[in-house]
Amino acid sequence: MNETMKKLEISPSELDLIANALETQSKILCMQASAGGHGALDRLNEVKSVLANVTSQRNSSSPRRVENSGLWGLMRSMRQAT
Repeated sequence: MNETMKKLEISPSELDLIANALETQSKILCMQASAGGHGALDRLNEVKSVLANVTSQRNSSSPRRVENSGLWGLMRSMRQAT
């Protein structure tokens, strides 16, 4: 399967909204698949794959707090000194 990749500009809040919608869709499809819905399991796998991709992009785009710098690092070093 040869799919061309396009770059989209999506804000962090929009990415959160997409992830939440995919999680909801995943729950619905899981219920349909457990009830014997035709094609629900295949669709569930597709949705879970997209959700994993969105989640990894959401996590990589969010700023990460560095634990050993700034005020957090100072407070940690003060706790360790006592």
